[in-house]
Amino acid sequence: MPTKILRSSWTAGPASGRPGPVLVSITDFAPRRITDLPGIYRAARHLASDWQELDGAHGMWLWAERTGRRCGAVAVWRDHAALRGFVGWPPHVKIMRAYHGRGELTSATWSSDTFDPRAVWARARAELLTPRTT
Repeated sequence: MPTKILRSSWTAGPASGRPGPVLVSITDFAPRRITDLPGIYRAARHLASDWQELDGAHGMWLWAERTGRRCGAVAVWRDHAALRGFVGWPPHVKIMRAYHGRGELTSATWSSDTFDPRAVWARARAELLTPRTT
């Protein structure tokens, strides 16, 4: 039976609703200890609460596997520069340092000519349900 992927509601960013091409990023974190999940969730919600600060962010969904073995985000950006801005954003850097070495992180990106939420989520979900290779 396929794994159930749960997702949050859409968190809009300052670029939300703007037309044009987008960059989609998926992060997928598999913590070594399930007891890290509450802290990971709190950290992710904290980032989401400040999402409006991120220049070039269309928005994002947080997601988690129902089993609690994996979690992450599907984020939509104006371009690679906006994604790089997020990666270097001090609140994000702080969280990445706090959880460094506590699990396995993978990521993927793709570009699209327009932002269609249904199409983006369908593709992201399909990628998340594809078995990981190591």
